[in-house]
Amino acid sequence: MSRLIVVSNRLPLGDNPSGGLVVALEDALRSSGGVWIGFSGEVVDDPSDDLQDNPGAPFDRLSFDLTQQDHEEYYLGYSNSILWPLCHGRPNLMRILPEYLDGYRRVNARIARMMLPHLREGDRIWVQDYHLFPLAAELRKLGVTAPVGHFLHIPFPGPADCAALPNPEELFEWLSHFDLLGFQAQRDLGAFAESARQLTQVTQLSPTSFLLDDRKIHAQVFPIGIDAAAFVAEAEAAPDEDRIRTLTDAKLMIGVDRLDYSKGIPQRFRAFQILLEQDPELIEKISFLQIAPPTRGEVEAYQVIREETEHLAGRVNGQFSTLNWTPIRFIHRSVPRNVLAGLFRQAHIGLVTPLADGMNLVAKEYVAAQNPEDPGVLILSRFAGAAEQMPDALIINPHDPHDLAQAMAEAMRMPKEERRRRHATLLEEVMSHDVAWWSRTYLRALRVSDQGHESDRMQHDNS
Repeated sequence: MSRLIVVSNRLPLGDNPSGGLVVALEDALRSSGGVWIGFSGEVVDDPSDDLQDNPGAPFDRLSFDLTQQDHEEYYLGYSNSILWPLCHGRPNLMRILPEYLDGYRRVNARIARMMLPHLREGDRIWVQDYHLFPLAAELRKLGVTAPVGHFLHIPFPGPADCAALPNPEELFEWLSHFDLLGFQAQRDLGAFAESARQLTQVTQLSPTSFLLDDRKIHAQVFPIGIDAAAFVAEAEAAPDEDRIRTLTDAKLMIGVDRLDYSKGIPQRFRAFQILLEQDPELIEKISFLQIAPPTRGEVEAYQVIREETEHLAGRVNGQFSTLNWTPIRFIHRSVPRNVLAGLFRQAHIGLVTPLADGMNLVAKEYVAAQNPEDPGVLILSRFAGAAEQMPDALIINPHDPHDLAQAMAEAMRMPKEERRRRHATLLEEVMSHDVAWWSRTYLRALRVSDQGHESDRMQHDNS
């Protein structure tokens, strides 16, 4: 049987590894005798040149450690100080240093070398996300001919942003060695096609196939989903003691995001201030809970966004709080998943307003958690990949605080019948295109693309 080899920046560890990707890929890995390869999370002085086994999961897990230099240059540097801001439309926040690119190339080459002894004939390799763009090229240098697919969980940058890279041509050379490129949304496939057209040698053979640096690749859209049935059950079973209490019977509006400048949290705080200024009868009637776990605190841009967010929350609370009501509750730490599910179910408004996002699964979790008889309203940024699948949400421009404030007011007053109609359509989409659908669809396309490449190779050999 053909094994599935998954490679990601971080390896899901622990005796019961969890997360959306684990749910999506566990069956495929277990049934094929597959392997998951990724960073252990350990930064050490002298890492092993061999992948380390991590028993305890229903599939094989092999990990590698990083040196401090590699962690700083590959992970914090090129991946998260160059690629992350670039892909989220903020090239002004990039910090370009020559050693970052050197470290990025070096770590990807090392991962490929460590993988080589563990690969078998017939394997399929699925590479996850922006940390590993060069991996297929490095595997090809070592003689690996197995089908290699890539899925990008974040947006693909357009040509103006791509051109800000220190190595735009090399990015497309890296990508040309994959058999299949997967994107979250049509917008990302379009950005890839246009960026490649302007910045490198490419011929578009069909809507989903390209000749890139004289190599044929396929590129398609695979919107990722959630484990919808499990999240519905979790929300229904959430304990009452985890519900938000209010002295004024205020309706709950909730946002759950990592504290990242791409998520639009300061913009939603400003919109909430406008709402309360322009619609004072909503004072004490709406309570905004923002949960924002910390992330990448070592990067300066994240320190800045935390200070800005805390300042804005304090300003709104100072202006509008009453003795019985605080407008914004801002929690800067993680909250357990089962508690979140119950909070989503309680919330009258789900606020998902990123400035740029690959998909944003919080939007789908919020919909799955609702009581279909009396559902809440999803307010969704047009810049989230989820907006392509979820037009029955209230779609807003997060850069326009008045547009967002108006959507908050509309959601507060939306009649139940309209809420039920919108929710039913959204829930059907979330349930039918769940995370299992995503992995099945991608892996089927990877198999088809490899069969096409095999046919091309045979024609070339016979010519």
